[in-house]
Amino acid sequence: MDAWVEHELSGGAFPDLRLKSRLGRLLGDLGERIGGTLPMACQDWAATKAAYRFCDNPRIDDGVILAGHVAATAARFAAVPGTVLILHDTTEFSFTRNTPDGVGYLSYVKGRHGTHTACGVLLHSSLLVTTDGRPLGLAAVKFWSRKGFKGTNARKRTVNPTTVPIEQKESVRWLENITRSTQELGDPGRCVHIGDREADIFELFHAAHDARTHFLVRTAVDRLAGRGTTTVAKVMRRQPIRGVHEVEVRDDHGNVSTATVQVRFCRLTVHPSPAKRKRYGPLSLTAIHAIERGRPKGREPIRWKLLTDLPVDDLTAAVEKLDWYAMRWKIETFHKVLKSGCGAEQSKLRTVARLTNLLAVLCVVGWRVFWLTMTSRATPDAVPEVAFTPAEIAVLDRIAGGPPEAAQRTVSRYLVEVAKLGGYLARKNDPPPGNMVVWRGLTRLNDLCLGFELNDQVVGN
Repeated sequence: MDAWVEHELSGGAFPDLRLKSRLGRLLGDLGERIGGTLPMACQDWAATKAAYRFCDNPRIDDGVILAGHVAATAARFAAVPGTVLILHDTTEFSFTRNTPDGVGYLSYVKGRHGTHTACGVLLHSSLLVTTDGRPLGLAAVKFWSRKGFKGTNARKRTVNPTTVPIEQKESVRWLENITRSTQELGDPGRCVHIGDREADIFELFHAAHDARTHFLVRTAVDRLAGRGTTTVAKVMRRQPIRGVHEVEVRDDHGNVSTATVQVRFCRLTVHPSPAKRKRYGPLSLTAIHAIERGRPKGREPIRWKLLTDLPVDDLTAAVEKLDWYAMRWKIETFHKVLKSGCGAEQSKLRTVARLTNLLAVLCVVGWRVFWLTMTSRATPDAVPEVAFTPAEIAVLDRIAGGPPEAAQRTVSRYLVEVAKLGGYLARKNDPPPGNMVVWRGLTRLNDLCLGFELNDQVVGN
């Protein structure tokens, strides 16, 4: 079993040690052939059949599969000082074919041969990252299908959604993951939970308050503020501009530019909607507004309206919170690695249980790819052994024409060599390698390691 696989499994609890061994083999196979199908990753019928049986085992679920990884994430969290961000987001894995057993529909897709149903599974994940962008791992995940919430949209026509308890809505996943991830990590005061406008839920604010942890979310609604006679937006319009901040943005065509936003912030009392006042009371929160004036060419202007329970006393603290929220795109990148890199939506498994088990395995594989990419940026001078095995380092040295000098023996240098195997050109002004070239390079590196090993055996004989 590979060292990284053993580390991600050692903290888990399995009903049978043989299941741990099989999961380790499956993680290693999928990690060596990223994006490949199960038959391609396993390479022979016996291993492929064992992988199918593992995904269909009634004693296995996503909690068992990810328990070791969550424990390893908690250990990495404990080893890192200071504040750690927990990024929350939801993504969907669609399978445009006949509906598998237990998988609900997502939407209707119009294709060449008519309209058909896109069915699938949804994933709500909670990814830990340091404030400098290093992903530490997943603290909680939740898989579910909309089949369990059938009729929710039709119900909105006759019932005010704010009167429906959160436990009966899909939105309850936000509260569950905040509670679970905080409990798993064991140090709520160091955690800041980050969410987009979908996380603008008053129940979430109270869940974080009850867990004694912190949150930073982008708002979608304008709530009552102060004594309940005004709104947050009206209060913020009366606040002076405390300063400006520059944000690097990318438009739909990939062009990078710098946006200048005007920053306002204020501590105020925020009230729940009238339908929720019997269960929840008002909270003292900080509102931060970062607004870009004018209409920039080729993109929408930045209009971030954030709410947090953290204090903000000056412009430096407000800019810090804006930088933390800007980290939220990393969880979208992680989901892209799962879909585009690991090929999660290419699976042909026929039941929701098998699909979620495979997706849980791919979550660990996808995190490792993302971690490799970001570690070389956050800690470029670290030794290569933190990311690569001695055999992989030896192969990369042979490809590069020999080992580098001691000063150049860093993880960033070796990751560039891996990325070059995946199509990275490494020109002088090129940005650091991204996830795509890394996952392609890792697959080629595995093939090269196997080729060099077989060649050395032949020569030795």
